[in-house]
Amino acid sequence: MKTESEIDFKSSDEKTQYVKIPADILSDSDSIELDIKLNSTETEMVLGRNARCVSVDTFSFTPLGRKEKTVFKGKGDLVKFRCSIYEKKLLKVKATKSGLTLSEYIRRSLFQIEITERLTDEHITLYKMLIKYHNNFKYIGNMFKKRNPKLTQEVYDLASEIKSHLKKFQQ
Repeated sequence: MKTESEIDFKSSDEKTQYVKIPADILSDSDSIELDIKLNSTETEMVLGRNARCVSVDTFSFTPLGRKEKTVFKGKGDLVKFRCSIYEKKLLKVKATKSGLTLSEYIRRSLFQIEITERLTDEHITLYKMLIKYHNNFKYIGNMFKKRNPKLTQEVYDLASEIKSHLKKFQQ
């Protein structure tokens, strides 16, 4: 590899100056660090270490061009079946309750995949309220445990009844 003193710097014109870099230096790497300074006569360049001179034949990151867009085929086959208007409305209602599209709902029911019904906002608020009631009745039962065991037992029974309703919600 040539040193800085072996590289030729010649100016053919005062306005344009050229730097000749030998090919064996560029073959080792894609770039060379240069710091071009003019001396006091402004006819000679001095090589330094801060600037970069990158060769024109840089790598193309897509040598074969842009990739073809892949189109998602998805579910392409169409299956039709006949049903009454009532059956179609019932299927749509059940699909919306479960949070699925009509076709996905029919697909899951056909292949006997589990379909869970989504709770509405009203059901969720009722569920949270029942949980609070259950916890509060348990706290009340714990408070009167030593003073009045009969009242404690009745409060626990009420809490267990609320718990059974909560289990029905989960199913």
